[in-house]
Amino acid sequence: MAQLHFYVPSEVEDQLRRRAEAAGLTLSRYIAQIVRKEIGSGWPDGFFEEVAGGWSGPALERGDQGTAEVRDRL
Repeated sequence: MAQLHFYVPSEVEDQLRRRAEAAGLTLSRYIAQIVRKEIGSGWPDGFFEEVAGGWSGPALERGDQGTAEVRDRL
């Protein structure tokens, strides 16, 4: 497991320590959890080209939508 060193203002350190303690985690584990959440929140590389853009069937067409119903005014 890699070690990272970074600097934050004292106020940020205090907040991180309080939140880690409230979560029942060590400071290191708490920060790692934040980083994992942030890093893992995007789409994987090539997702849209391989999945969403990978349709190889006939062209998709939107079918008839019919007419909108008439509703009473409020």
